[in-house]
Amino acid sequence: MRSRYSAYVLRLVPYLQSSWHPRTRPASLTLDPPNRREWLGLKVHEHTPIDADHAVVAFTARSRVAGQPQVLRERSRFERVDGHWRYVDGDLG
Repeated sequence: MRSRYSAYVLRLVPYLQSSWHPRTRPASLTLDPPNRREWLGLKVHEHTPIDADHAVVAFTARSRVAGQPQVLRERSRFERVDGHWRYVDGDLG
């Protein structure tokens, strides 16, 4: 999760796509225009292994858009594919 957050901050679209599970990966990914969103921090609240190849991560990511604070809370599902953890999907809230 931390590497994906860092990739959003650094706008590393190829990394974001490669860290997405092939089953749920979007065909293309468009980020906010440069300088529109200021990322302020990530807090991982919980990491729950389900089994050797599945886990859930609960986190909060904070940002600011046009001076307004934004908070993203998600419980993300990850699956290990070929030895690498891939983001499957998540539930907001």
